[in-house]
Amino acid sequence: MNRFVNSLWKRFLLSSLVLSAACSVSAQPFSFVALGDLPYGQAAKGHAPYKSLIAAINREQPGFSIHVGDFKSGSTPCSDEESKLQLGHFGLFDSALVYTPGDNEWTDCHRANNGAYDPLERLQALRATFYKPGVSLGKQPMPLVNQSASAPAFARYVENQRWMHQGVVFATLHIVGSNNNFEARDPRAVAEFFERDKANVAWIREAFATARQSRAKALVLAMQANVLETRTLSEDFPAQSGFRSTIGETLLPLVAESGIPVLLIHGDSHLFRFDQPFALNKKPLRQLTRLEVPGANDVRAVHVTVDTRQANPFAIRLIEPAAAP
Repeated sequence: MNRFVNSLWKRFLLSSLVLSAACSVSAQPFSFVALGDLPYGQAAKGHAPYKSLIAAINREQPGFSIHVGDFKSGSTPCSDEESKLQLGHFGLFDSALVYTPGDNEWTDCHRANNGAYDPLERLQALRATFYKPGVSLGKQPMPLVNQSASAPAFARYVENQRWMHQGVVFATLHIVGSNNNFEARDPRAVAEFFERDKANVAWIREAFATARQSRAKALVLAMQANVLETRTLSEDFPAQSGFRSTIGETLLPLVAESGIPVLLIHGDSHLFRFDQPFALNKKPLRQLTRLEVPGANDVRAVHVTVDTRQANPFAIRLIEPAAAP
């Protein structure tokens, strides 16, 4: 009996030490980089500053970087050549790079100055070009989970990705500007919107479930759209908003229920902001912090430090392009 008890005690001590070590590791601060709406303009003007910014990011040696979409401006062609060029830029990141699409890459491609493409065809081309199930982009790809593999009902949504880093859950959401492609005048766009909206709602719920099951200390979500662009004087997410279901009816209540700090990263408006603009039932939602990355003519990225030992675990500073040698 004593030998059995001693064996159990040793196993308990060992498991306690392992758990303690894991908690200690997860509590250590770490950093990543967020950027988006880059590069804009013609290659001759916009690509050199972008490459200099990537060089500056590489000097920071972040754990990974997240590009929140719009890798070209809304007035340049949505060609396969442009996508291959931007895929090459993503390959310049020394660490892992996670990319979530923006509206400039597909929803707006019907415009004449974009080449008059079929947006849904461009979306499929994006998925085929930029996403390999189970792994990120960048020189040192990291493993991740795609919604396409996690949920058979949403098998096409390879662009919705999730991973965990030192006790923090990260997930990307395919929520884009131009009102999330909720265009009532185009039946095909409306059909696409409602299908993707369901996928995004499910993916948000799964992210929070993963955080709860893993006892995560924080949650970080990244997408392209400024979801407050459709707000009115009376409602943040009115009926015509393409963000009502995902954000107003799903994300905000889950943040309130979760009890953990949440960081929502996006681009779209090209204005650098780090604030807490969201409310639930007319009350400020202090658990939810918004980071909008610079973009377009403002060629900078954001270095994010995460320290889950702090009540507000997210701290930021801007990264400027590297100076020419």
